Amino acid sequence: MASREERRRQRYAWPPTPEPLPVPVVDNHTHLDSIHHVLGGVGPGGTWYPDGPDGAADPVHVPTVVEHLARAAEVGVPRMVTVGCDLDAVAWTDAVVRAHDALVGAVAIHPNEAVLHAGVREVGPDGLEPDPQPRHEVPLDDAIARVVTVARENPRIRAIGETGMDLFRTGPQGEQAQRESFRAHLALAKELGLPVQIHDRDAHAEVVDVLLADGAPERTVFHCFSGDAALARLAAEHGWYLSFAGPLTFGANDALRAALVVTPLDRVLVETDAPHLTPHPFRGRPNAPYLLPHTVRRAAEVKGLELAEFCAAVVRNTAEVYGSW
Repeated sequence: MASREERRRQRYAWPPTPEPLPVPVVDNHTHLDSIHHVLGGVGPGGTWYPDGPDGAADPVHVPTVVEHLARAAEVGVPRMVTVGCDLDAVAWTDAVVRAHDALVGAVAIHPNEAVLHAGVREVGPDGLEPDPQPRHEVPLDDAIARVVTVARENPRIRAIGETGMDLFRTGPQGEQAQRESFRAHLALAKELGLPVQIHDRDAHAEVVDVLLADGAPERTVFHCFSGDAALARLAAEHGWYLSFAGPLTFGANDALRAALVVTPLDRVLVETDAPHLTPHPFRGRPNAPYLLPHTVRRAAEVKGLELAEFCAAVVRNTAEVYGSW
């Protein structure tokens, strides 16, 4: 049995590299800018000491963007959509997708960011106190205007997102700010002819209401889909895409796997949502695009397909949503 210190060390260590996929796929939603923040706030490419420089825990290497891209490519994930959804991340994404051919970007003001930009400081159902940062001094309309500028001027921005609603982290005042922000992002996506990536947490009915009332963009993606089979069927009726992440591999998520079963194959996408939601059996450890094969393999099993067939379908779907790069 592993000692407490060994278990602790494993928690902070990068999981081993999985077996490569037979057909390369795209991670259609990852946050390359954020991975290093989860590992203690150091910059990309460096060393993080979980206990501080004089602590007992082993140091953890924080990869650079180039290292992340190379490790992912080795396992059949040579391309990805990196998502910037706060003002700092929007600027970072604008720059990084210009520098790396393997990347395209999505930009937006995240629904929980929209609440803070709107000046709302209420405690939501999660019970956490609001934690505004200097960037939140920018009014919501001005923050969205920065997203508009980047999306219009950078052809490597291929989606608007993630936007939507999150009723786990906000109360009634915040809900109204999220709704207004969501509608503005939907209008932008339709104006520019770009897909939208939706964040939907504890807000299935509210998100669908907005989409049906305002009209969804032609290519609408529920990122990190968390609904059940009924919502999956509704999405299929409207031609919306569902993107499945690490939670598909979690033991208790039978309802999510049932949703994938009823999702048409031509509407399935895959993602890591790194640095969060590391797939089984490494849940709780650092996540990055190179771990996408774990989710892809589980998804193929759930759909009852050969792995290569499933990968090929995901490749086709990804090209239909984001184009080629």
